Amino acid sequence: MGLASAPSHPASPSDRTGPGPSHWLRVARETADDLATDAAAREQAGKAPIDEVSRLREAGLLTLLAQAGAQGGGADWPTAYAVVREIAAADGAIGQLLGCHYFLSSSARFFAGPALAAQTEERSAAEQWCWGGGFARQEPPVMLARTSKGLVLDGRQSYTTGVLVADRLAVRAVREDTGEPLAVVVDPARPGVVIDGDTDTFGQRLAAGGSVEFDHVPVGADDVLGSLSADEDLLSPRAALAAPVGRLFSTQLLLGMAEGVLAEAREYSRTGHAPWHPAWPVGTPHDPQVQTVYGELTVLTRSASALADQAVEAVRGGHERGEDLTYDECADICALVAMSETAAARAAQESTTRALDIIGARSASARLGFDRFWRNARTHTLNEPVAHRLRAVGEYFLNGAHPPFVLPA
Repeated sequence: MGLASAPSHPASPSDRTGPGPSHWLRVARETADDLATDAAAREQAGKAPIDEVSRLREAGLLTLLAQAGAQGGGADWPTAYAVVREIAAADGAIGQLLGCHYFLSSSARFFAGPALAAQTEERSAAEQWCWGGGFARQEPPVMLARTSKGLVLDGRQSYTTGVLVADRLAVRAVREDTGEPLAVVVDPARPGVVIDGDTDTFGQRLAAGGSVEFDHVPVGADDVLGSLSADEDLLSPRAALAAPVGRLFSTQLLLGMAEGVLAEAREYSRTGHAPWHPAWPVGTPHDPQVQTVYGELTVLTRSASALADQAVEAVRGGHERGEDLTYDECADICALVAMSETAAARAAQESTTRALDIIGARSASARLGFDRFWRNARTHTLNEPVAHRLRAVGEYFLNGAHPPFVLPA
């Protein structure tokens, strides 16, 4: 059992003929620079990110993963991960919103048949939908029942990302008759859908989180993508790959937050401390203690980044295996992604906390906005705790037990 290895197979030719990774990384950096100019002010205002989604749409980032021939960007998963990380360095909440959108808008690839998956993605790209919601398990579950007039949804999906700005909602619903969990797509404009922006989190305020009530909402047959069952008799290794693919967006989000706060703190330490700090070297680039802390945080973040790179390559290898992917190979990928998410969480928590100490009392300034990095990272890690991931890695290492099929919240 090789925890740090990806399936080793030659790359297969891609049918995705978009502009290429360098183009999209340049677009992501330009968009991130734009978001960074007013990030602190927007975060403090806490408004639904309608304007921010418009910026992403105008940059072509919402359709990044769709096939180039279907009005999409033709990019691959590694490019999407890099884009989310770049955006998250400037604005963690918008990075979360975009990562959630990428996973949900492409989820039909894992859970639906080829025809329905292509139909869903083509319409999403053509109409430039922004997706919100999620497939994480919730109690009590949203129920999908069959009536004389067809399928209907009833229940409540608790706080999930993107619902305040979504053109389509992705929902985990349980069949009333069999108890099987299903991936369902819902138009939020349908009768019976009520979106509640009830979130009052201290961080990730611009992730458009909220709750959704479904009151006898009609669902078409093409709105049901497929099964979310963790039963290996129903869940193929290829479909199971959805879990590490989705979780790796969390890794990139956390790394972006860590890199973002260190970049802003470094800039402040180099150029912004003079008007605020006393005339002694504490908090300046010449303070040996400050240099040591920056060194520690750089090592921590670079180490997590290296592990994330291994995880990205493992996911790439899993996709290249296609239908030949085995359960054991998928389990190895899941374990590696779990390790990368854990390392990234620690890097984000340490960097966003200790950066405040480096800057000193001025980090309490709301105008500077350094606190948003800590609040965003802490809010995300509270919603996506890594303790369960560590236990899964340990059990896999000790006993060979496959990590559970856990989709991101």
